[in-house]
Amino acid sequence: MGFAELHRATEHLQPPFAVVDLGAFTANAADMVDRAGGKPIRLASKSVRCRALTTRALNTPGFAGILAYTLPEAIWLAGDCGDVLVAYPTVDTEALRELGASERLASRVTLMADDPAQLDLIAAAVGENAQPIRICLDLDASLRLLGGRVHLGARRSPVHSPEAARELARAIVDRPGFRLVGVMSYEAQTAGRGDNAPGLERHAVRVVQRISRRELSRRRAAAVAAVGEIAPLEFVNGGGTGSLETTAAEDAVTELGAGSGLYGSTLFDTYRAFRPRPAAFFALPVTRVPGPGHVTVLGGGWIASGAAGRDRLPTPVWPEGLALTGMEGAGEVQTPLTGKGTAGLRIGDRVWFRHTKAGELCEHVNELHLVDGDAITESVPTYRGEGFAFL
Repeated sequence: MGFAELHRATEHLQPPFAVVDLGAFTANAADMVDRAGGKPIRLASKSVRCRALTTRALNTPGFAGILAYTLPEAIWLAGDCGDVLVAYPTVDTEALRELGASERLASRVTLMADDPAQLDLIAAAVGENAQPIRICLDLDASLRLLGGRVHLGARRSPVHSPEAARELARAIVDRPGFRLVGVMSYEAQTAGRGDNAPGLERHAVRVVQRISRRELSRRRAAAVAAVGEIAPLEFVNGGGTGSLETTAAEDAVTELGAGSGLYGSTLFDTYRAFRPRPAAFFALPVTRVPGPGHVTVLGGGWIASGAAGRDRLPTPVWPEGLALTGMEGAGEVQTPLTGKGTAGLRIGDRVWFRHTKAGELCEHVNELHLVDGDAITESVPTYRGEGFAFL
């Protein structure tokens, strides 16, 4: 889809607003399934944050189950989905009590754990008469070198070695009221880091990723085998949008976790192995023309999470030839733009942007307008539009 079609489809809307190109969304889903090589993809809900699009993705053959980001969100989504894994440990005692009191919820929602102290908190919250709580063990996927003095990857679980995984597995199964059903590990250093960004650093990234994939494949297999000696596992989850094909190649992994690739955000513009189609956009109105070669749009500070830097900022993509300014970047209430693309812009015109990440876009709008060709087929609420801010 071109921006001419987007403009025709949305010319009656008052910006700011956000759209999703259904053709690109559907194509990205199919591409992700192909890259998964026959292994199911558990949909990462934080990368979508819209129930209508979550349902659309889960209706795509090759997607199965949800990877939620908080327990309250998981409980909400479990009303429609029978298999929800919470990707991060929870200390929400109110939500835990709700989970433990419901046989239906306890059978549909799996919690994440990487420390016996988390089990203590869960047990105290749900009480002695609670339903059995399903637990997934979180195995750290980071690359550690020089005896751990060099750490490459996200700082998640303290469980790094197969021996530590076995020890935690034993602690889980020895406690009444818990069932160990899965293992998860997320390799952020490959799944969330492009290997073809401009500059010389990309060569170092490629070397690190090659070493990391080889090390993690061996260690993950050993850890899964060690945990499997303690309890039968229903699933082993790994990967992310950026590593679907490489993680799927590991025999120890039974399913993948991904979602950002559906929206095709700019985070994935710097991968060699794949390139999703841009599917999610937002439009902002021009409100000022402060001088030749400059325009200012309303809002724009829709910043992505992660280490602060220019790569966390949204990207103006149409008209072509626009750029953020170095002094102001993307601001909460206004964003100056410069470049040759400003020449034809007037007050009231629109500028289209892409977000660096995926679902975080939905924290700024109440609805997403679903566009097919040059028409809006439906406008659906985001989590925010349904009145929820889970995190």
